[in-house]
Amino acid sequence: VQLQASGGGLVQAGGSLRLSCAASEPTSRWTAVGWFRQTPGKEREFVAGLRGSDKSTYYLDSVKGRFTISGDLAKNTVHLLMDRLKPEDTAVYYCATRGRSSYPITSTMRTEGVYDYWGQGTLVTVSS
Repeated sequence: VQLQASGGGLVQAGGSLRLSCAASEPTSRWTAVGWFRQTPGKEREFVAGLRGSDKSTYYLDSVKGRFTISGDLAKNTVHLLMDRLKPEDTAVYYCATRGRSSYPITSTMRTEGVYDYWGQGTLVTVSS
């Protein structure tokens, strides 16, 4: 399954962007989705996650209250609405989805190993 991410771009600090990610073809219901980001020289970090069983959401502390993850896991789509963007949010953002039938436990939602498929990444640049 290939994931197609879109919505990245250049925005001024304080602005908003909405990232989207969709499967290239219909596939089985996702059980969890997530967004990660990476900047040059740093490890990829978890940004937001959504678990399909109970619609629980999880966020990196620095984006809480500014970012919102949503999606239709049965239709294989996920979005990340990013408000009040800051220059430190500049990164390549990756969507990730879980195709396994089991739902991940809370403590694992932020780990890369939970997810089976990854998008190609979309660049978000926030200017000051």
